[in-house]
Amino acid sequence: MTKRIGPSLRDFTRRDFLASSVLTAALFIAALLLFPASHEAEGKGPQVTAQIPPR
Repeated sequence: MTKRIGPSLRDFTRRDFLASSVLTAALFIAALLLFPASHEAEGKGPQVTAQIPPR
């Protein structure tokens, strides 16, 4: 038998809480691996620079 977390979350057990926490952590890790936040991790591609017309 599993222990209940609290009286208001009657059907939400510790096992459910741990499973949802692990799945949430895996989702964030996958997002960080797929979409890196640092500019050093981006690929070296051609850079486009804007040309300012002479006055």
